[in-house]
Amino acid sequence: MGPLTGIKIVELTGIGPGPMCAMLLADLGATVLRIDRPEPSDLGLQRELRYDLLLRGRRALALDLKRPEGKALAMRLVEGADALIEGFRPGVTERLGLGPDDCFARNPRLVYGRVTGWGQDGPLAQAAGHDINYISLVGALHAFGRRYQPPTPPLNLIGDFAGGALYLAFGIVCGVLEARRSGRGQVVDAAMVDGAASLMTAFHGMVAAGLATHERGTNHLDTGSHFYNVYECADGRWISVAPIEGKFYAELLRRLDIDPATMPPQMDREHWPEAQAKLGALFKTRTRDEWCALLEGTDACFAPVLTTDEAPHHPHNAARRTYVQIDGILQPAPAPRFSRTAPDLPIPPQPPSRDDAAYAALSDWLEPAEIAALRATGTLW
Repeated sequence: MGPLTGIKIVELTGIGPGPMCAMLLADLGATVLRIDRPEPSDLGLQRELRYDLLLRGRRALALDLKRPEGKALAMRLVEGADALIEGFRPGVTERLGLGPDDCFARNPRLVYGRVTGWGQDGPLAQAAGHDINYISLVGALHAFGRRYQPPTPPLNLIGDFAGGALYLAFGIVCGVLEARRSGRGQVVDAAMVDGAASLMTAFHGMVAAGLATHERGTNHLDTGSHFYNVYECADGRWISVAPIEGKFYAELLRRLDIDPATMPPQMDREHWPEAQAKLGALFKTRTRDEWCALLEGTDACFAPVLTTDEAPHHPHNAARRTYVQIDGILQPAPAPRFSRTAPDLPIPPQPPSRDDAAYAALSDWLEPAEIAALRATGTLW
């Protein structure tokens, strides 16, 4: 089940945005086969396979792409695929004989999805880097943080997952739709610098209009304002408030029993620190749960700041089944949701298939006799 049922994708295993993209597509019904390296990644984040949640939803096959028989099997899979995902440095798959031209020769309808930090060309294309570097280059990292404090990395959400994985997934689906119309495939070049820059579009407009500055912690959405911020409570936990619109701001003040006449005008930037201090002192007088009882579910634009352990148990998330259990591990459910083609629950992360398990991994791709022949020649370990 799922809206992408029937779409087949070969994933050349990688780290970060490539696996995230493959997970998103598999979550929504695509048949994804991960081609795993013989050796593990050196990223230093190894864990028991069941906890590597980005690998859920698809089967895996162990292949040495540097061996002729391994490359031959990969190309055979490409023949039956709608798309391919790879996240190596530019030129690596070309050297392996698995580059776009090689694959198009075998499958001219293939959508060849590539995700890198810097892109396939440009002065930095061959340099190593990670999320923090890519979002630095496009002005995103500079914008995160409080006033007079260093830039604060927003985990690796902006570069790897939003600017990389999501834009690659969107590009692949767009490419597949176009290929079904034209009969021709193409390369999707998803660079994290491009995606992160695109995510900053609205803020470019705000700066150009004079509605925002480059000084961290002085703007509406970057902790500069008192009405879009987080506050510590009496128990050391935190809450968030965001009543940007006047009517919602008035509702917050009403529920906090604050006379609007005692507060500066909402959009008076000069007095934001003063208003922030006043709200900060007030919110420290009660626990997080007490503030939830007063403000949650109202038009005050309020939510508690939860940990990843707390979030699945919040009544709203529980009611919507935002989190699911797979192999005993609570994790985010597939998103977004579809009214008619709801996807099945993803399977847990699978080890690279070898011997008899290779039949299950390849059953959606090759005929039984072809799989048996590959095993007889030693191509399947």
